[in-house]
Amino acid sequence: MDKLIIEGGVPLHGEVVVSGAKNAALPILCAALLAETPLTLTGVPELRDVSSTLTLLDTMGVKVVKEDDRVILDASDVASFEATYEMVKTMRASILVLGPLLARFGTARVSLPGGCAIGSRPVDLHIKGLQAMGAAMHITHGYIQASTLHLPNRRLQGAKYYMDLVTVTGTENLMMAAALAQGTTVLENAAKEPEVVDLAECLNKMGAKISGAGTDTITIEGVERLTGAEHHIVCDRIEAGTYMVAAAMTGGEVTLKNARADLLEAVIEKLREAGAQVSNDADSITVKSNGQLKAINIRTAPHPAFPTDMQAQFMAMNTVADGVSTVVETIFENRFMHVQELQRMGANIEIQGNTALVKGVPALEGASVMATDLRASAGLVLAGLVADGETVIDRIYHLDRGYERLEEKLNRLGAKVRRSN
Repeated sequence: MDKLIIEGGVPLHGEVVVSGAKNAALPILCAALLAETPLTLTGVPELRDVSSTLTLLDTMGVKVVKEDDRVILDASDVASFEATYEMVKTMRASILVLGPLLARFGTARVSLPGGCAIGSRPVDLHIKGLQAMGAAMHITHGYIQASTLHLPNRRLQGAKYYMDLVTVTGTENLMMAAALAQGTTVLENAAKEPEVVDLAECLNKMGAKISGAGTDTITIEGVERLTGAEHHIVCDRIEAGTYMVAAAMTGGEVTLKNARADLLEAVIEKLREAGAQVSNDADSITVKSNGQLKAINIRTAPHPAFPTDMQAQFMAMNTVADGVSTVVETIFENRFMHVQELQRMGANIEIQGNTALVKGVPALEGASVMATDLRASAGLVLAGLVADGETVIDRIYHLDRGYERLEEKLNRLGAKVRRSN
């Protein structure tokens, strides 16, 4: 199993190109199932989750052609409407084939998902939303079995649906399903994330009629068919945020290309509060720091508030910042598993329910630690970059799910990172 070995204490300097967003790419890849002609995507990141999704689509009969960051998906001859447990267990985003399969083909059999162990992420909102559109839904032997064969023209019916909790994948699944429904669907309390907006923009290029993406009410006028289109995946705001924190923590200066400040307003505000200098233009962001940072309080919440996917990175920053801070996690109940690993490196952190009390220490010490999920892994990498001595991070397959060529990009900025097995 691969490990990352990091020699800490090197300020980062230079430029890094931010990849396309994993959390935008995955639903958009699944959206290819809705189209009768090929969908062409660019800016698709080279990640384990992307590879898993492409493999899943291939098993269904989607023709996949991939060259660098360009992917062409032809779903004109889909032969299977099933996502097996073996395909789904490692990646929760596989649930995103449910809405497209049901909307276009009238049937779907999708395993209940697995993925990171960061807390309960129930799919009941997906199921209730599809039921509101008239679908027959049954859960048997660990699989969601869905059908529209009893409905007029075997098509989902437009509906008004209020989501009890803000859910990104739920919003995306229902938006894709509603694109081919008969009539108008209104999704209330919808997720506002930029990745939801990017999916809506792609679907509209394919012929969908979606308005309101980026607000809490999304309206979808169903159409009879969707066709292929060309779309470029939005930049990965979480990858960008991770490198921004790395620059601030190490006391360096890093410019991120293909990065949009408008997608990172909460992160930028907190970095400035900590004492880093942040500037930007239309498609780049520069972070400069002397490494002397102030502790800042963090509270995660749905977009546009502070993202849960940046919590571990900012906690790592707070461990070496001046002062005491609180980090409150409101999205996932198990998302503090990185704390005990940071403590192995000398961090002073106390957990009280969904709140972490972090007291900054003069320096972290290199140690052997274990990655527990994707973003926790990123937090440990950041800690390793500033720790005294060598840090060895085990189980980094989590990192490969969400960060494209991480060690290569960090080394270009002057870091000392190598992969070992």
